[in-house]
Amino acid sequence: MDWYSVARSSMTVIRAALTHPDCGFDVTDADGHVLRMDIPVEQGGGGSGFRPMQTLLAALCGCSGVDIVRLLRKQRQQMTSLEMHVEGARGAGGDVALWERIVLTVLISGAVEPAKARRAVGLSIDTYCSVAETLRRAGGTIVWRVTVNGVPVPDEA
Repeated sequence: MDWYSVARSSMTVIRAALTHPDCGFDVTDADGHVLRMDIPVEQGGGGSGFRPMQTLLAALCGCSGVDIVRLLRKQRQQMTSLEMHVEGARGAGGDVALWERIVLTVLISGAVEPAKARRAVGLSIDTYCSVAETLRRAGGTIVWRVTVNGVPVPDEA
């Protein structure tokens, strides 16, 4: 069975190929979507793409973002934009340094009730997002904030 056939089966298959000198990889899924990963020059790479650990934070944004959009649409909120900022701190020392603390800020614009926005983000991060759960099971703490139309939404909203 060739790579494409395996990729179309029930398994998730990703192909990574060394495409840039030293440590640069183009990672491709079965649909042909490409993500470039590399490590910084100071670590021996070319700095031509996402660092592998950065992709976990990007995946958190993508996974929770999809949930938030769907939840707000289901609540008939008229969101006009969604932007997410994520900051992560990794453990010190050793070759393996996991994400220990992640701060996710979700910026929403439009005719959106702040309480509904906060609930949607909370449901995503605390219940539905598989990436968030994976990071938590690895020992990470995720702190999240919500801003609607430039105004921070308090915890009790």
